[in-house]
Amino acid sequence: MAIKPVVVGTDGSEPSLRAVDWATREAVVRDVPLRIVSVCAIKPRTNWVTPPGSGCGTLCETAAQALQEAGDRADAVAHGLTIDTSLLVGEPGPVLADAARNTLMLVVGSGGVSGLATTAFGSVTRYAATHAPCAVVIHRDPAAVHHRIVTGIRDVGDCDAALDFAFDEASHRGAHLLAVQAWYGSRPAGAGESAVTPRRVSSVAFVRLARLLEPWQEKYPEVEAGAEVIHARPGPALAEISASADLLVLGRRCGPLTGTDSRLGAITLAVLRRAHGPIGIVPGHS
Repeated sequence: MAIKPVVVGTDGSEPSLRAVDWATREAVVRDVPLRIVSVCAIKPRTNWVTPPGSGCGTLCETAAQALQEAGDRADAVAHGLTIDTSLLVGEPGPVLADAARNTLMLVVGSGGVSGLATTAFGSVTRYAATHAPCAVVIHRDPAAVHHRIVTGIRDVGDCDAALDFAFDEASHRGAHLLAVQAWYGSRPAGAGESAVTPRRVSSVAFVRLARLLEPWQEKYPEVEAGAEVIHARPGPALAEISASADLLVLGRRCGPLTGTDSRLGAITLAVLRRAHGPIGIVPGHS
C-alpha cells in the first residue's frame, strides 16, 4: 500500500507559506512525504503556455514562483523530507479538493492574496473544507504550543471519523486530547428527558461523553484523554477553546449537498470565522 502524503496548497501569500511550514512539520512527525500544490487559476482548456506578460502567462508564472518558494521553504524546514511539487491548472477550489484524493490531509492557509483564499475564510478554502475527501486543516498561527488536541463533539452517535483523526494526531504529537461537547438552549444528545437543569444536563452528557472515549483510549493507550461538557453557545465556545489548542478537530457531514455549506453546518462555520488556531475538518462516513 502506497504511503499517503500530506498535501498543502500555496499561492505565495504569507498565510499560505505558514501553512506550508505547518504541513512540513506534520509530514515529519508522521514520517510521510509532503506534496505542495499551487493552482494557476484559469480554465483548464485555456492555452496557459503563453508569452510572459499575457494574462494567463502571468497567472501561471506567479503560481510557479509560489511553488518554488514553498518548496525551498519546506526543504529548509525539513531537509531530507521527500517533497513533491505540482503546478495545477483550473478553478482553485475543485482542483485542491481533487488533489486531496488518497492523501492523509489537505492543509490550506486561512487567507491569501490570490486563488487560495480572499477572506479570513475564503471561498476556495470553504470549498476545500466542504468537498475534500480527506481531513482539511485550515491553518492559523497559534499563540503558543499547548500540547493539546481538542475535538468538538456535536452528536455522540456520529463522530467516529473526527475522534479517530483527533486521537491519531494526539498520538503522533504526544499531546493530551480533550473532547468537548457544548450545548445551549436544548439538551445535548443523550442527556435524557429527566435532566431538567443545566447542571444535571451537563452531568448526564459528561458521563455519556466519557464512555464514548473509552474504545478510543483502548485503541490509543498512549494518549491521555479527557472530556468536558460546556453550557454555552457551541460556536463561540469552541472558537475560544481553539486559542489553547494546537489543533481543534471538528466533524463534517457526508452525503449530497442540500444547500450552501450544508456539510459544514452553522456551528462549524461560526468556529472557522472566529478561531484562534488551526482547525481540522474531518469528513464522516457516508
